[in-house]
Amino acid sequence: MDSSDSTGILHEFPPFFRIYKNGRVERITADAETVPPSDDPHTGVQSKDTVVSHKNSLSVRLFIPKIKDPSQKLPLLIYIHGGAFCIESPFSSTYHSYVTDLVHQANVIAVSVQYRRAPEHPLPVAYDDSWAAIQWVASHVNGNGVESWLNKHADFERTFLAGDSAGANIAHNMTVRAGVNGLIGVKIVGMVLAHPFFGGKEPEFSSPVLEFMFPGVNIYDDPRINPAGAGGVELASLQCSRVLILVAGKDGLRERGCNYYEALKQSGWGGAVEIVETEGEDHVFHLLNPNCDKAGVMMKQVVSFINAVH
Repeated sequence: MDSSDSTGILHEFPPFFRIYKNGRVERITADAETVPPSDDPHTGVQSKDTVVSHKNSLSVRLFIPKIKDPSQKLPLLIYIHGGAFCIESPFSSTYHSYVTDLVHQANVIAVSVQYRRAPEHPLPVAYDDSWAAIQWVASHVNGNGVESWLNKHADFERTFLAGDSAGANIAHNMTVRAGVNGLIGVKIVGMVLAHPFFGGKEPEFSSPVLEFMFPGVNIYDDPRINPAGAGGVELASLQCSRVLILVAGKDGLRERGCNYYEALKQSGWGGAVEIVETEGEDHVFHLLNPNCDKAGVMMKQVVSFINAVH
């Protein structure tokens, strides 16, 4: 290929994306098809999209189970999707189906967060967008926000943050930020990290794509990427009392999830942490094969964790 060709490849990071010399970004791993919000006939779960930032064209997808009592208050789940910070969205068929099922089984209200993705929007944009969405959720604490579902039915004293892969990384960072900055009226009681994407020290951990997506940062020491590093200092700031970590036996990120678990236990944080491993499975298998028996078991573990708080 002619190196002077403006359509030639400038950067390539398989299996995620390539960037051409003319600035065009091509995602090698395509997003799952997007689906509209809906009233699910099988579960009774309703969903709708709401804009949270006109400036940045960001929305959230809200989910609510079938309400039997008009005065009923339900736990609130804030879910952050994975995809290596660069693919997927809360509007994809994958995440729409997963959150719908989780809302039905756990009987919670859910807010599935959209954030701007790398490489068009390098980190820390995803962190800042997610925090802005959480602050938007918190604006409903006094019952006078823009969304009636949250005003009427969300129990902000029983709030959970959850995510998978890069979304689990973001969920961790949001819970730390809530501990540092505060989140008036919102009590985060639990956090679920499914197959979390955390970094580590060189040479065991090397990620050129993450270095590219998070410019100007030493990702090997930055606590946002490697919270177990530097003695796990920020872990003690987690603004929740319970954490569930889910890892998969064949996942290349398994050890980093285990390292996070050990660092959290030793950090001085005063909560209870549990780690559960699914043997013989790979990264986010529960999203790729949601009908398999082990995915069902994993769903029940998450539901039990949420429903343990009354």
